[in-house]
Amino acid sequence: MNAVKYIRKLSSLDKGMLLLMMESFLYLAWARILVGLPFAKIAPSLGSWMEETSHASSMQETILIKQISVALHRMSRHTLWDSKCLVRAIAVLKMLERRHIDSTLYLGTARDANKAMVAHAWLRSGIFYVTGAEEMRKFTVVGKFAKRIDKAGQEGSYDE
Repeated sequence: MNAVKYIRKLSSLDKGMLLLMMESFLYLAWARILVGLPFAKIAPSLGSWMEETSHASSMQETILIKQISVALHRMSRHTLWDSKCLVRAIAVLKMLERRHIDSTLYLGTARDANKAMVAHAWLRSGIFYVTGAEEMRKFTVVGKFAKRIDKAGQEGSYDE
C-alpha cells in the first residue's frame, strides 16, 4: 500500500481507535524486546503461575477488550519486527493491566505435520480470547499466568 492510501486509511479511523493503535504499536515493540530476554526474567511480570482469572467481565470491559483486540491485530501486521503470538499476548496483557482489567496468558505446545514441537501463546480476559484464539485448540496448555488487578489498581492475588 502506498503512503497516501495508508495515511487516508489512518485518517478515516476515529480518534479512539487511532490512539489504541498507537498504544498497541508501543506495547508490541516493548513486548518484542521482552521476549528476547530469558523467560525466567519476564515470567514474574506475567502474573501468577498456573492460575486463571475469572471468566466474568462487565459489558463495558468486554467492549474495551474487543476494541483493544482489533487495534492490536491491525497494528501487528504493520510492525517492522515479527509480532507473533507471544509478543501479541504480552502486549495485550500490559494494555489490559494499564486499564485495571484481569487477564490470563496461556502457553501451549503441539506437534506439527513433521512431528516437530511447536509452541503458541494466547490471552483471555473474561470470556473473550483477545489473541491467539484461532489456533489455541490445536495446543495443549503447558503453562498459564493469571494477571489479577485489585480494586485499587494494584497487582494482587485475591480469591475469585
